This record gives sequence, structure tokens and C-alpha cells, in this order.
Amino acid sequence: MMTHLELRKLFKDFWEDRGHKEVPPIPLVPQNDPTTLFTGSGMQQFVPNLLGEPHPLGNRLYNIQRSFRSQDIEEIGDNRHTTMFEMMGNWSLGDYFKEEQLSWFYDFLTKHLKLDSKLLHVTIFKGGSGVPQDTESKNIWLKLGIPEDRIYEYDDKKNWWSRAGSIDNMPAGEIGGPDSEVFYCFESIGHDKKYGENCHPNCDCGRFLEIGNNVFIQYKKENDGALSELPTKNVDFGGGLERQLAAVNNSPDVFATDAFTSIIQLIEVLTGRKYSDPDAQKQIRVIADHMKASVLLLKDGVKPSNKEQGYVLRRLLRRSAIKYRSLVNAFNPKEIAKVAEAVIGVYDGVYFNKQADLKDLSTFVSEEMERFGKTLDKGLREAEKIDQIDGTKAFDLYQTFGFPLEVTEELFTEYGQKIDIAQFKKEFDKHKDLSRSASAGKFKGGLADHSDQVLKYHTATHLLHQALFDVFGNDIRQEGSNITSERLRFDFYSTKKPSDDEVKKVESIINAKVSDELPMRFKIMPKEDAIKIGARSFFRDKYPDSVKVYYIGGEEDKPETSYSKEFCGGPHVTNTKEIGKIDIYKVETIGSNLFRVYAR
Repeated sequence: MMTHLELRKLFKDFWEDRGHKEVPPIPLVPQNDPTTLFTGSGMQQFVPNLLGEPHPLGNRLYNIQRSFRSQDIEEIGDNRHTTMFEMMGNWSLGDYFKEEQLSWFYDFLTKHLKLDSKLLHVTIFKGGSGVPQDTESKNIWLKLGIPEDRIYEYDDKKNWWSRAGSIDNMPAGEIGGPDSEVFYCFESIGHDKKYGENCHPNCDCGRFLEIGNNVFIQYKKENDGALSELPTKNVDFGGGLERQLAAVNNSPDVFATDAFTSIIQLIEVLTGRKYSDPDAQKQIRVIADHMKASVLLLKDGVKPSNKEQGYVLRRLLRRSAIKYRSLVNAFNPKEIAKVAEAVIGVYDGVYFNKQADLKDLSTFVSEEMERFGKTLDKGLREAEKIDQIDGTKAFDLYQTFGFPLEVTEELFTEYGQKIDIAQFKKEFDKHKDLSRSASAGKFKGGLADHSDQVLKYHTATHLLHQALFDVFGNDIRQEGSNITSERLRFDFYSTKKPSDDEVKKVESIINAKVSDELPMRFKIMPKEDAIKIGARSFFRDKYPDSVKVYYIGGEEDKPETSYSKEFCGGPHVTNTKEIGKIDIYKVETIGSNLFRVYAR
């Protein structure tokens, strides 16, 4: 069985042999992207480059990006969906295009991963909305040996990429293009006709698993609604690491790969339940998935709370606890924390330093579980007060105390009562619609907002960061930032609490620099040189050997003479006068020596 470490090395070696440079992954919570709560894809950090900005490492790039998607958290439990996953990606920025990309990916799958080519099926864009069929990709696949009966054509709902979705939804100026996906066929799974008479790659029966998507960004939407060919065309490839592992090991169950097996084995030992037991399998998958995601979110600085990322983390931990309790009919926070230790073991040397991270992260999980244990007790007492359960009351228990439907069902079965599932589902769907409305745009998977106001606030965070150093000295450390079109939010560490006078001083410095009408420029330079001239960086990010430094003021091509200089991918305004006056309207304490600034 191939391990995830072996697959990483094969992928790394393959693309480096073809002149690609590795770009470090970004944290699960992206900086200065108001459109998304989490990093949901490998391409997220490359949006500015796909739109035309040069990348400091050149035109051929690759990486493996940890990613998180929470849209369908309740659906976790089947053999292929996870909330936390890793995307292996490669990019060509105006360099090679379809011929090289498809040939190389096919070579990687068949010669390096040694997948049986007869089990590979591909999809292409069939044409529509004024764009012709992608015959170029089709002919390349035919030449590589994929027969016509294993090449499937779909419309722009399935085989087209743009940030806006289908072709008709693309606004003027938007870029996009056809994509070609590769699926692995598990011959051991027979087609279930409840999903349709005929099986095909996008069938939901489980026979096919997508293992890679080659996106060809070659068009731009014009003002008249027509699409024109881009002078510089890009390749954006993404393939799920866990899914490719499943294909290599010819197992349709991603939880049977070594990205999960040691976690699941520990859950089996702790609960005394077997993964092979159909009555326990779904709960074990949920615990393994949710604990993995929780530990990685904690590592990237997310803390449980009732808002945004913290709310999602708390929900993951509580769902894990409920599923664990349903397996053993008991609640032991310290046992659940041991599952966190298994996650750290899987990714030791990749995302964790086991020796340094183990104690803090497992303690944190244990403490959060202790807190939830008290909530759980309250919920059980509340459940005992209910004389007759119904769908609405079951949903109230779910929303208030985190009780999944199956736990409430189990509790009331003992009293001979049944829950109206349709009523519960109605309440649940109403809640889900409200949640989606409240977080509209927050789960798009990192489609960066380049609106004028967001660019102004993004640039203003650079001024704010430096002004904090001016006022409080060198013990300042950026802890994160969040920007919307309404305001900017900046978190920082300081050994002293900011006074009102100090906050006003920071605000005055920012507005003075805005009034000075300072130019905003960037320079690509070696990381060591950037550090030597004092360029600021976000401490949780890893940076490549060559970096882009944005600097405000100073002499052209001499960032060392500027007022503010930071490692950053962009984009920004071109002059501080575009920012306008900044008002710091709120400063709050969010932890020990941690403070949050709100400005607009």
C-alpha cells in the first residue's frame, strides 16, 4: 500500500523534474480574503497570478495545499467525502498549455503511480454559449491511448471553470475556460440504477472517483457578452491527495488510506468498536475526519468560538464528541483528546512537529471537550423534561446543545417515542438557508474579492501594521487579519494593552501617510534580502526563497527606503491617497496579550 508520504515525494519529484518550483501552502484561514472563511483549494493563493500578476518563483509552480470545506458537514460519513483534505496542484502561468499538461498528468498517473490506464475515464467540455467543443483536449486524450468510449462530454455546469461559475454567469472582464477531469473506475462497485440507467463519471453511484481536474484558462468575457481568447493562457491543475491514494490502492474508501488508518485504529482501541462494523463505521469516519480538521485548524490559529471559523471548529469538536458518545455510551474528554494525538502522528514532519505540538494541541482539545461535557449534561437534563418529542423540539436540541438527530432518536426510543423526521428536516433546512444567507459568499473556496474598497483596506492594513510598531515597539506581532467591504480587522500580540491615546496616535500616523500620497510598489527579491531590509511577514505563513515585497513610499526600486514593507501577494491600490481617511472605531482584548483593531 502506498503511503501519503510516498505520494507526496512522487508528486514533488515529478514536477520539479519538469522545471516547477514549490510554493509553500498557506494556512487554512487565508489572510485578507473577505470572500471565504477557509482555504478551500490549492488555487486560492494564485488568483492574482491567474489574473496576470507575476509570481516571484516564475511561471511553473506546484504545491500541496491543506484545504477545508464545511458546506456539507452533515454529509460526512460516506467513503469519499471529508471536510479537511489536501490538494496537489501545478500551475503554468503563460507557459505550457494543454498538450504538455494532459500528457504529463497521464504520465504521472500511469508510469509513476502505476494506475491501470484501462480504468481511467476522462471528461471534456462539449461546447456551448458561443464556445466550441474542446476538441484539442479530446484529440490529446485519443493520442495518449484513451479510447473514445472513455471520453465523456459535459456542458459548462460540469466542465468549465470561472470564478462566477457557468459561462452565462461570467461578468465582463472575468476569465475562465474549459476543464478536463480524470476519473478512476472501481470495477468492484456495480452500478446502482437508482442513480440512472447508465453509469458515467459524474454518476453518484460510487463507481467513479475524480482524481484530477485540468483547468485551461483561455478566455475573457468582453463587455458585449462575447468571449475572447486570452493572449496569455494559464493551466490550473488540482487533484485530491487522499483520492489519488485511494485509486493507487484500488480502494474506493479514502478512510482506508494511511491518511486515516492509524487514527481509525486508535478510535477502535478506545471505543472497542470495529470500523468493519456497519453500525459503527459512519460514526468512526465522522470522528476521524472531524478530529483531523479540528487539530489542523487549531494549529493554524483558530480557537473555538460562536463566530465564523471558531464556530465551525467548535461544531466539529462537538460532533466528534457526540459520535464518540454514541459508540461507547459514555463521555471521556481525555480519551477523545488522544485521537488528536493520532492526527499529529499522521502529519508529523508535514504540518506538525510532534514533540513541540503534541502537549498544547491535545490539552486544548481536552479542555474544550471538558467544557462541552457540561453542555452535554445540560442537554440531557433538558431532553428529560420533554414529555413528547417532535421534529421542532429535536431540532432545538440540535441547535442549542449540539445533539445530532440520531442521538435524540436514541434517547427517545427508550421512551417508545418517534421523531417526525420530515418536521426536523424542515426546521433544519430553514436553519441552513438562513446560515447560507448570513454567510453569503463565505464558502466560495477562496475567490478573492478585488473590489476597490477591499483593495483600499488591504493596503491600509500595511500602514496599520507599521504604525503599531511605531507606537508600541518591536514586540508587536501580527496574529491575523480579516477584511470585508465594510471594514478591516487586524489582530496583534502586544505585551501591553493599548491606551486610548496610543490608539489615536496609530490612527494619526495612518492618516498622515494617506495625506502624504505615497506610492505603493512591489519588488520580487530573495527572501534573505527581504528579511535584511526589515520587510514584515505574517509569522504563520511559510515563504519561498524568492518573495514579493510590497512597499509604501521611498525611492523607486529601493524598498529599504520605504515607510512600510511587507511580504505580500497583493493586490493593492497604487497610491495611499486612494485609501481615504481611516477611523479606528473599536479595540478589544481577545486573549492573553492579544488585541483586535476594527477600522473603516
